[in-house]
Amino acid sequence: MKNGTFEKVEKSEKILFGPRAALVCGFESEAEEIITGFFKVIGVKDLPLVFPANTDGETSLLDLLSRPDQSGRGLSSSLDCAIILSGITENELHRTLSAFRGLELPRPFWATLTPISQTWTLSALIAELRKERAAMEKRK
Repeated sequence: MKNGTFEKVEKSEKILFGPRAALVCGFESEAEEIITGFFKVIGVKDLPLVFPANTDGETSLLDLLSRPDQSGRGLSSSLDCAIILSGITENELHRTLSAFRGLELPRPFWATLTPISQTWTLSALIAELRKERAAMEKRK
């Protein structure tokens, strides 16, 4: 995003902003297992996955993305389902979004880390994503 506007993601090996990691929020343990395997199957390798807990809502996205791989996995969470990606290539992003549709999992909110959002709390980002989805659905 530049100055509050969306920026088109091309198909390239350009690396998106931030440390290479993904936040996987609000999924049950079985879905966490599926998502962990999913990234390997689609060829998004060496992507640390962090599973925020209910107590992480006021933690900054950058702090969460800096946690070790598999942190929080298996802990119960009532957070909204969301996947926040960071430091992956544009091609990996396209592959992820396209392939995820084939999984029989709850529809998550999607985001990529930006220089602006890196300091946001997880709760603030999810609230913003909720507003954006509601606005888009209202336009349909």
